[in-house]
Amino acid sequence: MNRDSHSEDALSTMVLENIKNKLIHAFRTTGESRAEPGDSGSGVRPVSISIGRSYQANEELRRAKIDGAITWLRSELLEMRAQDRQLAQTLLGLNTEIQRLRRESFGGVEVEGDDQQ
Repeated sequence: MNRDSHSEDALSTMVLENIKNKLIHAFRTTGESRAEPGDSGSGVRPVSISIGRSYQANEELRRAKIDGAITWLRSELLEMRAQDRQLAQTLLGLNTEIQRLRRESFGGVEVEGDDQQ
């Protein structure tokens, strides 16, 4: 079970990194497409330093929001995994108790299959 959880961790990390990269690419593409429409190629347009800084600040803010969202998703997935494990343990305990009660009710006679109640 430990090996399974390790592979689940690796898979979750890969999925989240893929989502992160897609989001970063999407925001980067959106930012670049906003900057390009004014550039008709007919000359060099002077770029204000404050606009460049503003764009850079917005880009950093977007990345911070994306990182925050990914961190939140990761924590939610870890919480769900912990709940899943707890539920699995509860179900195994219930199954064990049901089997014990079946054995007691049939006087120690082995009960075939899980379909009998």
